[in-house]
Amino acid sequence: MNPLGIHALVWAGGWSHAECEHAVRNTREAGYDLIEIPALDPATIDPSHTKSVLADHGLRAVCSLGLDLDADISSPDPEVVARGEAKLADALAVVTGVGGDYLGGAVYSALAKYGHPLDPRGRDNMIAGLRRLARAAADHGVTVGLEPVNRYESNAINTVADALAVITDVGEPNVVVHLDVYHANIEERDFTAPVVEAGDRLGYVHIGESHRGYLGTGTIDFPAFFAALAAAGYAGPVTFESFSRAVVSADLSDRLAVWRNMWSDGMDLAVHARRFIADGLAAAERTR
Repeated sequence: MNPLGIHALVWAGGWSHAECEHAVRNTREAGYDLIEIPALDPATIDPSHTKSVLADHGLRAVCSLGLDLDADISSPDPEVVARGEAKLADALAVVTGVGGDYLGGAVYSALAKYGHPLDPRGRDNMIAGLRRLARAAADHGVTVGLEPVNRYESNAINTVADALAVITDVGEPNVVVHLDVYHANIEERDFTAPVVEAGDRLGYVHIGESHRGYLGTGTIDFPAFFAALAAAGYAGPVTFESFSRAVVSADLSDRLAVWRNMWSDGMDLAVHARRFIADGLAAAERTR
C-alpha cells in the first residue's frame, strides 16, 4: 500500500502550536499516514514541538515549499540566489527537525507568474543551488523532490521532461520527480505518459482535482492516472492537496490564485479524498 498523505493547508492556514496540533490530530482521525507541512516561512515552524505532536499521533511528516521572487535560486542575480539558498537551508532544517525525510515542491524557482522565459544564467544558478541542497539533504537522509508546476506558477520546470533534464544536470541520486496531477492536467499530454516518463525517478505524488475541490468532481481522469501508477509499480507517498480561502490565509490564497471556496468542511473533504484515493489505487492494482 502507498502511504497516503494530506496537505496541512486542508486543516490550517498557519503553523502555530495550536494549528499544528489541530492539523496533526485531524490527519490521524481522517486515516492518513503522513502530513505535508508547507515550509513557506520556516521561521514560523517549531520543529521540536511538531516532532513531539507527530510522535503522539503516530504520523510521518514531509515538507514542501515554493520560493519567492526576491529569494529565487533561478535568478541571474547572485543576491536573490543567496536569499533563495538560505530559505532552502532553513526549510531543510525544518524537515530534519521534525524527523522527516522529504523536501519537495517548487524548490527550484519562485512560485509565481514570470513575465519572461528562464534566463540561461538563472538556470545555471538553479542547477548549482539544487546540487548544494541535494548534497546537504543527503547528509540527513532527505530526498529532494522537483515538482513540475504549470506555466503560470513557474518558468523553470513545467513538465516531467523539464524535471528530468534538471535532475540529470544536478547529478545527485537523492533528487526525484514530484508529480502533481493537477499541474499535469495543464501541461502534460495525458495522465499516463508523465508516470511512464518519470520511471524510477518518480518519488512523490500529489493528488488534486482540476478545480482544487472534491476529487471526482472535475475533469481529471483519475482511473487512467491510478492505472499508470499501478503499472509502474509506484510504492511511494500519494498526498492529497486542496486549497480553499475558507482555511488558507488571504495572502497565500492570493499567491495561489485561490479566489473561491471550493469547500468549507476540511474533515468531510479529507475523509472523502482518502476513500477516493484508496479505492482508486486498489481498483487499479486489481486490474493491473
